[in-house]
Amino acid sequence: MTWTSLKSRLAGAGYVASDDLAVALQLALTLGRPLLLEGAAGVGKTEIARTLSMIEDTRLIRLQCYEGLDASQAIYEWNYQRQLLSIRAAAESGETGKAVEDRIFSRSFLLERPLLAAITQAKAPVLLIDEIDRADEEFEAFLLEILSDFQVSIPELGTISAVTRPIVILTSNGTRDLSDALRRRCLYTYVEYPDRTTELAILKARCPEVEARLANQIVGFVQKLREEELEKTPGVAEMLDFAAALMGLGIADLTDDPAVLHSTLTTLLKTRTDQAQITREVASRLAGKAA
Repeated sequence: MTWTSLKSRLAGAGYVASDDLAVALQLALTLGRPLLLEGAAGVGKTEIARTLSMIEDTRLIRLQCYEGLDASQAIYEWNYQRQLLSIRAAAESGETGKAVEDRIFSRSFLLERPLLAAITQAKAPVLLIDEIDRADEEFEAFLLEILSDFQVSIPELGTISAVTRPIVILTSNGTRDLSDALRRRCLYTYVEYPDRTTELAILKARCPEVEARLANQIVGFVQKLREEELEKTPGVAEMLDFAAALMGLGIADLTDDPAVLHSTLTTLLKTRTDQAQITREVASRLAGKAA
């Protein structure tokens, strides 16, 4: 499969990828390497993993990162309740010693979390490690063994090697610097906000019922809005919500009713400061430029 055919398959599933992103994905698939996608929130980094799992007809396993995430939540932990019940049952039957210990620390008592589950599937899944920059730096150390050797070391069981190698997508919004060790294990691409042509193609793919004139106005308006000094720049998902809101209200032209246009900005502006900044007058001015 070439990168152009991969791009076509993604487009068929509703994801319009840039050439750079399609090439990066193709290299990740060919080389079996994790792919780190970095960029602002809302540019479609998470969605690419969902779409990839769809076109590959495989399971999507998602690990949502956050501050305080540790190995027990991301890799594995023991089913302590079952272990305790097994120990009590063994004690009541007079069973003690190493046999009990071996049983309660067997695979049947192991709870697989996303990272371990990703390497134990019969068919290679897509493993999405989402917003890795939100996790603590110490957590990256847990990832290194999996991303380099695709195995997990469990003291009580030994090393569990991958049954199949997952397709690994990591995303980062750039809120902190990632370690060099993590970056070395990944291919890398930066995902920009789509240009006008690409964003228009996304809108047509996701909302084909939008009239061509309105579609051009929507994309032009959102792209002009991104040039403003905002706390939270609207992404592609917000653009699609904006389009859906306009269609739901029966608006065919952004310049027709400034009051209604301004009311629909709740789909694009997600902070009080941004909503106060983009007044009805500013929205009308941007709509005029987008028309």
